Amino acid sequence: MSKAARERSARERLAAERKRQEARDKQRKLLAIVLGAVVAVAAVVVVTVIVLDQRGKSDQKATAYTGPQAPLTRDADGSIVMAKAGVTAPTIEIFEDFQCPACKSFEESTGKKVKELAAAGKVKVVYRPFHLFGQSQNPIKENSLRSAAAALCVPADKWLSYHDALFKFQPEEGDEGFATKELVNWGKDVGVADAGFEKCVTDQQKKSQVDTMTTYALQTRKVTGTPTVFLNGRKLEDNELGSPDGLEKAVSDAAKTKTNQ
Repeated sequence: MSKAARERSARERLAAERKRQEARDKQRKLLAIVLGAVVAVAAVVVVTVIVLDQRGKSDQKATAYTGPQAPLTRDADGSIVMAKAGVTAPTIEIFEDFQCPACKSFEESTGKKVKELAAAGKVKVVYRPFHLFGQSQNPIKENSLRSAAAALCVPADKWLSYHDALFKFQPEEGDEGFATKELVNWGKDVGVADAGFEKCVTDQQKKSQVDTMTTYALQTRKVTGTPTVFLNGRKLEDNELGSPDGLEKAVSDAAKTKTNQ
């Protein structure tokens, strides 16, 4: 190959390489633009999600329960009793954890019927909240403890409203929730005016009582999951818990049994 031919070939290779380099540069620039756009969109999405999440939390305002119910009192052990004067049986005991999704489902499906039966004088109801998830990982463990301790800070006459709010605003499994500020605000929303309420919630002053109630549930009553509901000491089956009619029939049968004894 002549010198001129070699030079021409070299120029052609150089020109070809420059074209390839230019093409690669264009691809990199295009990729940078695309990636920049993706990052920008992702940032907008993240900001939007955060804003909506915060807006959703700010909209979580609890409301006072105004439906049927019987008078509420608190026993020395922290449990809440709902019953008309003189009604001592049949007795429903509800062991629940405010972080428990199944408990929320029970409240949504059958909670109203529980209140109606008590208001009609057909049953005595004992609510026994406790800390089921004490051995679980966070955040579910702390969610469970904070909500149970806060509920024990609420006066008996406001407790049912607060109880319902905790289930209404129950965080998703795996999400951190029941923040101290929220727990305090929900109490104020439903009319808790006690001067010591906020400090009680903030300092978890009822933690030791929650621990005692948890020991009673797990060790004395052998509760292994929630919700666990006893009727005159008998653990109710899922078909009795899952529907208002099933629960009402169980209560009616228990009342007949007591009458016939």
